[in-house]
Parts: sequence; structure tokens; C-alpha cells
Amino acid sequence: MNLFVSKVDEAQEILKALGLPVAQQNEMSALTLLALCDIKEDSKWSDAIRQSMGVTKGVMTFVNENYKKAQPYAPNTRETFRRQVLHQLVQARVVDYNPDIPNLPVNSPRAHYAIGKEALEVIKSYGSAEWDDKLSNFISSVGKLSEIYDKAREMQMIPVIIEGEEYKLSAGKHNVIQAAVIEEFAPRFSPGAKVLYIGDTAKKDLYVDSKTLEEIGIPITEHSKLPDIVIYDKDKEWLFLIEVVTSHVPVSPKRVLEMEEFLSDCKIGKVYVTAFPDKAEFRKYVADIAWETEVWIADNPDHMIHFNGDRFIGPR
Repeated sequence: MNLFVSKVDEAQEILKALGLPVAQQNEMSALTLLALCDIKEDSKWSDAIRQSMGVTKGVMTFVNENYKKAQPYAPNTRETFRRQVLHQLVQARVVDYNPDIPNLPVNSPRAHYAIGKEALEVIKSYGSAEWDDKLSNFISSVGKLSEIYDKAREMQMIPVIIEGEEYKLSAGKHNVIQAAVIEEFAPRFSPGAKVLYIGDTAKKDLYVDSKTLEEIGIPITEHSKLPDIVIYDKDKEWLFLIEVVTSHVPVSPKRVLEMEEFLSDCKIGKVYVTAFPDKAEFRKYVADIAWETEVWIADNPDHMIHFNGDRFIGPR
């Protein structure tokens, strides 16, 4: 392994040990740390120093001059360094913002960054016998940003009750509507029915009743082909196949054909439903919705819009 790769790898290990989230353990973050510490290809970590640097003429110039890349960082990547690396390093107490002139206005062209004094002592000890103790003391003092982010993410999770148990959907508009389908749509239009599947934007198969899916002839190894939510009304022998639309297409003719092919071994009557958050979102996609399907709008939960023409809700 050459020296360049080794230094970047070591910087990534340091960031991970300091508790940075996974997104800030990448190459750009590692190179930023190397720049702020003035660590070149032939430097030792014990040579790290605290120096104030701006983004473009400081961090990016250092990286482009000392860590040659096939595609040097262009000036328009300044905001990526600032928003996706430096902001988080400041939050993690690894980097100080404007230490030389603390009362600089936000977005001042004189804005600058420097490794925090406590973090610098830890970084300088990397690879030495003092590393573990200094790292432990730093984490005890300031905590890990990755854990803080995880806690904040947990607080924003959207709870939903399935079969008497609470599951948590990750935060986001899409999952708010998914929760509404379980809590508002299902009791009104499929009372007593059973949720067989619900995906999550962060975890595709948040809840899967593999046993029942298999019993009614639905493949359980290809979750990516399932709609967002599958609900089974055993009394009526209806299967609700529900797509939630906040940023992607509804149950279109193409999607119906795909699901019909995928569900060819399932003989349960199929009811295709597109769930929208509101009428404004529905209007954007109305031309794409397949005939003989249903539409449900979360902010009008008592009503359905039937694209069947000759009858109300039910399988084709």
C-alpha cells in the first residue's frame, strides 16, 4: 500500500474513532482532516499542528497540492466541503469555527477553521501508546457525534402499530403517509385485515409476514418488487397492494402489469391503491394512474376515488 492511501486510510480511522458519523468517514473528510493538521504524505501524526484555514484557498488548495487526484477538487465543491464535512467536524468538537475572530458574521469570506486543541492532542497520539487513553478522555468529555445523530434520528422516528407491536419508520413525508395508511386507511376500508408487508425508506423490509405471504403464493425473496404496503383481508379474500406517492410514480398501467406478473401465483383478488398525502399531490399524477385501481388521499381519509368506472372498491 502506498503512502498516500495509507495516510487517507489512517485519517478515516481517526475520524471513525472520534465518533464521526459514517457519512463523515469518507475520503473527503479524511483529506480535510489531513489539511487542517498539515499532514502531508511523508508526515508523522505527531507532526500535526493547529492552523486556521479557509475552505477554498486553505483546505482545498492543500488537498489538491499534496494529495494528487485524477480529478482535483474544483472551486464549486467548496459548499460540499463546508456543508458535508466541516459543519459536522465542528459539531463533533473536532474542529473550531472562526477561532481567530469568533464574532465574524455568518458566511463571511474570512470564515476559517482549525483543529480543536483537545482533538489535536488525540490526533498527535495516533499510533502511539497514549492513543487509547487520550481518545477515551476526549470521547468522555465531548461524546460521539454519531451517537448524538442516532439519538436524534430515533426521536424523529414515526411509530406505527402492527399486530399489537410498535415498529418505527424513519422520518420523512413518505413514511408519514405509510403510517396513515396503516392507521387511517386500513380500519376504514379493510377492517380486521392483516398487514403482510411494509417497507421503509431506510429499511426496505421493515415488517414482513413471510409465512402468510408464502401461503398465498407471493414470493418472499424479491421484496424490491412488492409495493410499499401489502394488506390481506382474509374474510373477503382481497389483497390490497398500496403504493405511497410523495415523490415517485403512482400505480400506473406499467406498474400493474409488473405486479400482475410478479404475483401470478397468488390467486387472491387484488386491489391496487395509490395513496397520496393531499389533493395537490394527486393532481400532479392523475394522468398516470391506471384504470381499475383506487386512490386514497390522506388528508381526506374517509373517501376513495375509484378509477374502476362501473363499480366501487374491489378486485378486478
